[in-house]
Amino acid sequence: MKFIAIIPARYASTRFPGKPLVDMRGKSMIQRVYEQVSGVLDTVYVATDDTRIYDAVQAFGGRAVMTSEAHRSGTDRCYEAYCRIAGDEDVIINIQGDEPFIQHRQIEDIMACFADADTQIATLVKPFAEDDGVEALFNPNSPKVVLNDRSEALYFSRSVIPYLRNYPQEEWLSHHTFYKHIGMYAYRADVLGEITRLPQSSLELAESLEQLRWLQHGYRVKVGITTQETIGIDTPADLARALTFLDTLTI
Repeated sequence: MKFIAIIPARYASTRFPGKPLVDMRGKSMIQRVYEQVSGVLDTVYVATDDTRIYDAVQAFGGRAVMTSEAHRSGTDRCYEAYCRIAGDEDVIINIQGDEPFIQHRQIEDIMACFADADTQIATLVKPFAEDDGVEALFNPNSPKVVLNDRSEALYFSRSVIPYLRNYPQEEWLSHHTFYKHIGMYAYRADVLGEITRLPQSSLELAESLEQLRWLQHGYRVKVGITTQETIGIDTPADLARALTFLDTLTI
């Protein structure tokens, strides 16, 4: 089975304009993401709508493809990029461009989901730890996932799911394993083409979670479980924390 990684990267982020090109101790954020992914996969592209990002990727020796400015999601951008590349890979992995600390094992975990021939789409989750505290559990910016016995997603929500009726909320983490969604996806090539043509669904609009569109239309999402944390960068404050963390590493 052949895999390709595509990293969608926009310049015009509302909360952090120019985020892919910010300097992280001598390398841009997008370069750090690219290098991490290239440590696992031979075929990696950045998909962007901005020539500044395209040129920066070319300058550090990476591969990039220009895509439309009209895309509303990274999924749509990935599919256009895949079509423009004219790839023949079986599976496309969508790696977020603001995850410079993505771990090799996480990429390998999502690839392993396709050992099951029935897998259409795959993603990752991480169990919440008791040390995370209930504040992290109830954070609506950290979507939660419930799984069936086939390790497929039953539902994603910004609310805490499931609700533990018989325990006070401060004890929930000690009585149940809750899963936090890690926003990396992989899709079989034909399925990626199909889901980009789906209309937005009522559940997606309610929770502002794109993956609910796929579930509501009957697609299955295989879930791999990782124990490794990611550090996404959405704001300048996140960047400051990430740089502090970077100083403890050799990447």
